[in-house]
Amino acid sequence: MENNGNEIVNRVANSDLVLLNLEDYYNKGERVVYDIKDNLFQGLILREKEFRAFVKENDWSFYNGKNVAIICSEDAIVPSWAYMLLISKIEPYANQVVIGDLGSLEQALFQEALRSIDPAAYKDAKVIIKGCSKFPVPLFAYGELTRMLRPFVQSLMYGEPCSTVPIYKVAKK
Repeated sequence: MENNGNEIVNRVANSDLVLLNLEDYYNKGERVVYDIKDNLFQGLILREKEFRAFVKENDWSFYNGKNVAIICSEDAIVPSWAYMLLISKIEPYANQVVIGDLGSLEQALFQEALRSIDPAAYKDAKVIIKGCSKFPVPLFAYGELTRMLRPFVQSLMYGEPCSTVPIYKVAKK
């Protein structure tokens, strides 16, 4: 089609640029925090016998399909096995469970989602990693995607197709 000067041509749409939107990999499931502080005796110590009884008797189905971060918000010494015991009960119900805060949970969710990307599928492509998102995308996800794609792509950019920031480009031979 000829451009007679009056027609607007969308050069971005007609280009060979590939737009990768990390928002597409955002897990929309509910995020909840399990705080071990609720199991501490006087907010200081975890009593094994009482804790094991609680873990055994509690209905863990509340966490069905949820993404769970296990923390202790009190300045208390909590043995590693306590976290492990909680995971052993929550994991059969939860979509994802991690020891750490909501940031750690978000990182784990994106790490899992990014495993579905085959970086070889982007061989010699000019890829734009979309910058704006309706959902919170952790910085980790941008770094991990860059690490995954760099060995395969011809170029890697960040932003929107109309305004990109160059990140990486294969050197001309």
